Amino acid sequence: MKALLTTMFCFAMTGLCAQQLTYKPKNPAFGGDTFNYQWLLSSANAQNSFQNQGSQREERSELQEFQESLNRQVLGQLTRSVFNSQLGEDGLKEGTFNVGSLVLEIFESDEGFVINILDTNSGEQTQVIVPN
Repeated sequence: MKALLTTMFCFAMTGLCAQQLTYKPKNPAFGGDTFNYQWLLSSANAQNSFQNQGSQREERSELQEFQESLNRQVLGQLTRSVFNSQLGEDGLKEGTFNVGSLVLEIFESDEGFVINILDTNSGEQTQVIVPN
């Protein structure tokens, strides 16, 4: 009986085969086949929901670019005047300041001046660190 089981076990084992498992990446940037590059690029472009900003800039006329530049300069000047009126001519001072719907909290730390900005309308906040 023992010999019969051993013989059956040996015959069963001869039918089993093993092979080495190997990994081959598809992306050519990580060692994959270079012929996959075009397919991967076209798949990525098909899924891309962002518009190319460069093409929009080329379509603007010189008059539109001048208008946008002027708007940026006026807004920058207004920002400087609001900043100077709220925080003073001396620059940054420690404290809490309200500028419209923004709350500015300014304090000094080891890294420099820390400015916490909170938008009370949306609840968004950010932090700016001005090094010493």
